[in-house]
Amino acid sequence: MTRTGRSGNHRSKKKRITLALAPVAALGLAVPLMYSAGAATPNEVATDCRTDSDKLENCEFVPVQHKANSFGPNERVTTVTDNCGISTPATKSFSGTASVTRVVQLEEGFNTDGSTKLASSIFEIGVKFATQEFNIKRDDTTSSFSFSRSDTVKADHIAFFMWSHKRTDVSGFLRATYKEEQDGQKVFFSPSEGAATSHVFYPQLLQNGTPDGRLWLRNVKCGTPQANGILNNQNSVRAEPGFEEGGENVSDVEVSLSDITVQ
Repeated sequence: MTRTGRSGNHRSKKKRITLALAPVAALGLAVPLMYSAGAATPNEVATDCRTDSDKLENCEFVPVQHKANSFGPNERVTTVTDNCGISTPATKSFSGTASVTRVVQLEEGFNTDGSTKLASSIFEIGVKFATQEFNIKRDDTTSSFSFSRSDTVKADHIAFFMWSHKRTDVSGFLRATYKEEQDGQKVFFSPSEGAATSHVFYPQLLQNGTPDGRLWLRNVKCGTPQANGILNNQNSVRAEPGFEEGGENVSDVEVSLSDITVQ
């Protein structure tokens, strides 16, 4: 990034690293003028933290605010049951597995398993947000439950179960401490000190160790673009709309986790 408004200060010729896949780096693209030419920019701080650079003495995620019980991605967790062309509802059996990997995700595209300075900081912070209702673990073990259930498929509809895990959304900023001074200081931030724009998502686990979340039965009217797209892509990953967000041809019914038969 080119800086303006400062005569006599020029960037050194060291190679800039562009981190295209780390959104937390993208958050720091607007470099504040307070950063002088030789200092680490927010973009570079994020890159160094993500890569666990040898230049760092430490890198920490500093929480500013948090929100529990936000929902993660919408996932189809059973096969699709076809009741197309039938004029009466049908009771069908469903079975599937809902899971979440206990890996903390920093924005999109950066998963951490505890092996880096930043990851260790993130895990330590996560434990603080555990409650009597749910746990947050500091490992990358997959937690899941399998279930079987009979439900009603509407006349001339297809049906399947959807799942979205609950997570605690913690927002804050990165604080990097460098081994050597840069323009007279060792500590730099991304995107800025006190910001609440970098997010870490902590999957929530119930006290019995199974993931917490929303499970629902989705019926989709046959012959519609929504149904045709699903039937043509049953074995491939596709983005699904969230609960009650499917439109007029889609109906969703939430099922309490206490009402399912866990296998």
